[in-house]
Formats: sequence, structure tokens, C-alpha cells
Amino acid sequence: MKITALILAGGKGERFWPRSRKNCPKQFLSLTGDGRTMIQKTVERILPLVKPEDIFISTNQNYKKLVLEQLSDIPEENILCEPVGRNTAPGIGLGAVYMRKKYEDAVMLVLPSDHLIKDEDTFRAVLSEAIETAEEEGSLVTMGITPTAPETGYGYIRFLREDARKNAYKVERFVEKPDLAKAKEYLADGGFLWNSGMFVWKVSTILDCIERHLPKIYSNLAAIEAAIGSADEEKVLNAEFDTMPSESIDYGVLEKEDSIRVLPGDFGWDDVGSWLALGRMRSLDSDGNLLSGNTVTTGVSDCIIEGGKKLIAAVGVKDLVIVDTDDAILICNKENTADIKKIVENLRNGNGGQYL
Repeated sequence: MKITALILAGGKGERFWPRSRKNCPKQFLSLTGDGRTMIQKTVERILPLVKPEDIFISTNQNYKKLVLEQLSDIPEENILCEPVGRNTAPGIGLGAVYMRKKYEDAVMLVLPSDHLIKDEDTFRAVLSEAIETAEEEGSLVTMGITPTAPETGYGYIRFLREDARKNAYKVERFVEKPDLAKAKEYLADGGFLWNSGMFVWKVSTILDCIERHLPKIYSNLAAIEAAIGSADEEKVLNAEFDTMPSESIDYGVLEKEDSIRVLPGDFGWDDVGSWLALGRMRSLDSDGNLLSGNTVTTGVSDCIIEGGKKLIAAVGVKDLVIVDTDDAILICNKENTADIKKIVENLRNGNGGQYL
């Protein structure tokens, strides 16, 4: 069966402000020090399994030019621009109907565009088993990450060890982001995995599920599918997407389905959710610092400092994130990186639109 992929690339990456901006968000930036952007690395790591002409990108019109520039091997017709943001269920459904129109059916990988995978060989081995499970069983398959710490920033997946197909376990339930006490319980239990947001299923399977659980969205998608390739395609896409409910694939489908399997993965995964991820992605100096660009320090420890054209001189500070760009400087305590989104919101609500 044909193997396809849908790369989700419509996010704003606001927690990586001031480098991530509305015209060039996180997934189009190089954050790993190797010159490759996050979306380029996402595509490159699946190329042994999926041909470029079978990879689709879900994004919006503002980012289409960036996709074309950074992913020149992806056919332009495979770049699916959502007219408005409607969360992951409509976006994934849109990819699925375009794939059904082109292939009738296929195994569909759904991958975020801004994750880091350090051990790509192991990742592809787990992904290959997920493909096999989805094709042979007709299951919805998700990839879970073996927890290494009591993380409160991720959702969790409870799985049943006694109900397994090779390494693919039956999912008992999805769990919301826990507080620290619960996260410690989950880690000690051993029966929980982090929810990575990476999925594998057949196009026919996920569309059947959307039709049953989200009939309004399916009706919109069916109208779009009927117009693909016609002179009215863009007009119908805009009209139907505008009336779709906003719904996540997790709430709208996965939490209502019984036939879900999860494959545990231990391949150096990171969702690169904040500036702190850089400290996990790159080598630190002997003082625990990650320093790049035009910087000079003394008595500094456990800091992330990204210099630009201006010299950043830091003296006697600890546990800070400092980022310089052409028009903005961020200074943030590591403990408060999640609040960077509040700065972005303040700029949006005030007169700071030029900094977004």
C-alpha cells in the first residue's frame, strides 16, 4: 500500500519569540546549529520511508512561500493551505481527503514539523512497525515516548501491556497534562507514555472515524473533496473551512475510539516547546551555558544566550534566557519561559504589532 505523510506546519511558535515571528515561525528556523530548519529535518528523516511526491504539508497561505523555498522537492499541489485555523481534526481531515482523491487509500503518517529526533534509525524502525500495524489491523496508531522524567508539560497515554501486537499496545486512555505529583506517579507506574502527537493510520480508517464522530466536519471535507481539481476548488475550500468547528484530533476522535494502539519509542524525542529545548539539543560548556553569536561572559552559569549583531556581555548571572534580534531583546528566567506567550499577547493587544 502507498505510504504518505502529512506534515503539520501551521503553528506560530510563540514561545520562541523573538526569533519566531508571524512571518517566519519556529518550524522554518534553524535551531539545532546545523543549518537545517525544523521542517527540513522533519521531512529528511522520513525520506527513506516516504517519497517526496507523497509528502503533503498542512500550513496556511502566509507560509506557503517558506515551504516552497525550504522544501523544493515537495510538489506545490501537495502544499495544503488552510484558509483559517480550525485545530488538528479539520487539518488532518483535509490532508486525508486530498490523499483519498489522489490514491483512493494509503497509509498516512501525521507528524508535527517542529520536533527533534536524535536517533533517527530507531525512530524509523518504530515508525515502520506503526505502518505495518496500521495497514494490517486497520488501527489508529500513535507513537508514545518512554518518559524520562515527571514531565508536567505533556499529555500521557495509559497502555495495556497484556494486550499487545508485537510492540504495539492497546491504549486504555489518554490523560491530560498532570500536576507534578501525578506525573511522578505515572513515571513510577511504568504503564504511561508521553503523547507525542505523531500518528499513523490508513486514510480510509481516519476518514471513517471522522465521519462517525465528527459528522459536521466530515460533511465539509466531503464537499471539499468533490471540488478538488475543479475551477471552484479554492472557493469551496474557503467556504467549507470557514464553517467547520474547531476540534482537535485527540478530543474529537482518539478519545472516542477503542481500536487505538501505541508503540513506545525511545529515540531522543523533544517537542522543542520552548527555549529550554536548546539546552537539550546542543552541547553545553563547562558552566552549563549555551552561548552563540556575539557574546562574552564572566561568572555566568546555566544560561542560554543567543547573540546577534550587538555584543551581549553577561556578568554573574544564572538560569537566564537572553536572545537578541534586530529589533527586540528577550531576557527571561528559565522558570518563566512558558510566560513568553504572555509577552506576545501583550504586544498583540497593545501597539506592538511590529514586533510580532
